[in-house]
Amino acid sequence: MQRLTPIVKNILLLNIGLFLIQSFLGVNLVDILGLRYIASDHFKPYQFFTHLFVHADFMHLFSNMFTLFMFGAILENTLNSRRFLMFYIITGLGAAVLYSFIYYFEVNKIEIAYHAYLADPGPEHFNTYLSQFSQGAYKEFYDFSTIFFDHANDTKYIAESKVIAQKLYELKANIPIVGASGAIFGILMAFAMLFPNVELFLLFLPIPIKAKYFIALFGTYELYAGLQKNPSDNVAHFAHLGGILFAYFFIRWWRKRLHS
Repeated sequence: MQRLTPIVKNILLLNIGLFLIQSFLGVNLVDILGLRYIASDHFKPYQFFTHLFVHADFMHLFSNMFTLFMFGAILENTLNSRRFLMFYIITGLGAAVLYSFIYYFEVNKIEIAYHAYLADPGPEHFNTYLSQFSQGAYKEFYDFSTIFFDHANDTKYIAESKVIAQKLYELKANIPIVGASGAIFGILMAFAMLFPNVELFLLFLPIPIKAKYFIALFGTYELYAGLQKNPSDNVAHFAHLGGILFAYFFIRWWRKRLHS
């Protein structure tokens, strides 16, 4: 088993420490340090960095830190500690930038739909607007939506529908993204590039699969899921793809310098 290397150890301690502070001291670090929509009033530039070390729940933390533990030390020993830290930050920031760029257009599309609804409110338009959000949001206002059809011209229901529309838009525009997933996917990509024929055993696929095929499958799935834009899917797939992309360029750059 690989010995725990300095940078990997410190990243683990930082992530676990912040999670314990959040869990046991009741400090909402997701709200404070999470990356916001770049046009939001709550957006701060430092969030591009700080979101990398905060996680939403235990399973989110465990999956990322377990992957870091399994593959990070190998990469740190290969690249050296200084370069691995640079790699981790670049892939994490790169993933966040790509995600923010795409999320900006997603939220902007909903903002246009929101203003269009305010200009022409009604039960059918409300139902269409509602369908752009998560299944949970749809279910939350399903009863109201049903009753609204029976009171289509009632000013009270129209006013309430506008309040709900605003609430959903503001919620979408202010959801913070947290977690090291972009950098973690970068680590997986780098491992696959440096050790393409190493066979991995996966819990959900108990047969050996070479690292290069594993990352190809994972990357294809992330692209598919990201393009699907399922409203009930709250995973930042394009952040994962950003980590993969920036890892690819970093390893190419490192190899070029190594052989120059």
